[in-house]
Amino acid sequence: MLLSGCSHFHDGRQVKSIFAEANDLFHQGSHAASLDKYSEIIEKYPAKADRALFEMGIVHAHPKNQQKDYQKSLECFQKLIKDYPGSEYRQNSEMMIFNIRNVALKDTTIAAQQVQIETLQHKVQGKENEIVTLQKTIEAFEKKIEALEKKLFDYAIRKGSVDRILIEKSTRRLMLISQGEVLKSYKIALGGNPIGPKERQGDNKTPEGTYVIDARNRDSRFHLSLHISYPNERDKKRAKELGVSSGGDIMIHGIKNGFSWVGDAHTGVDWTKGCIAVTDQEIEEIDKLAPNGTIVEIRP
Repeated sequence: MLLSGCSHFHDGRQVKSIFAEANDLFHQGSHAASLDKYSEIIEKYPAKADRALFEMGIVHAHPKNQQKDYQKSLECFQKLIKDYPGSEYRQNSEMMIFNIRNVALKDTTIAAQQVQIETLQHKVQGKENEIVTLQKTIEAFEKKIEALEKKLFDYAIRKGSVDRILIEKSTRRLMLISQGEVLKSYKIALGGNPIGPKERQGDNKTPEGTYVIDARNRDSRFHLSLHISYPNERDKKRAKELGVSSGGDIMIHGIKNGFSWVGDAHTGVDWTKGCIAVTDQEIEEIDKLAPNGTIVEIRP
């Protein structure tokens, strides 16, 4: 009996030592070696097999295990429950089975979603490539159109002049027209009170009607200016009926001297006292093409 007791005590210390070794291997990341140690316990010390199975289930399912295997983990916990129904690890094993099944389902769902995401990314990438190709095509067309417009404009300069200037207040555009064909279009700024025709001096409105260019000033405070023959007879009649002065000095002009650096950003707001403003470069172009006598039609 004494010898038997000593042997049991020795076995207890031995299995405890193997458990400790298996646990150390697990924490060192040597998961396969740790599993081997737990298998050794099951083979040599069946009385401790339930704990060894539980630990093996943990190792198989652990996130840091590169050979993580949920199925093997479930098999360990299920074997424990079946072969050792009275084990103190039974309840925890049941909980682990529930958790692992949920995690496995979640992982499967995430993997499926990842596949869907990658598929969508490939589709989006394909669309992006199509968009880039389309953008390049559009840019090429724009360059061709720009080149054609330049040729047309250069031809107009060589020809000498335009016969009409059309100004659309609502779209803030000034168009140079020759024989019914628009040669060039410019974005413009109007008077600070742009809605409706000019009625009186100081109302900051841009006129509406048909006029002509009747003078020009190359020493203008606004780089260069072309005078419009406002007021016409209708404008004068309206002002007379209102008992006010119709005003005058309506020009197509550039940007105020010293501020040419603003460029086409000046069109962000209607800033004149009733005149039509373009950039300095643009007024120079218009000056070359629109001689005195050119009709200027200003539409609402």
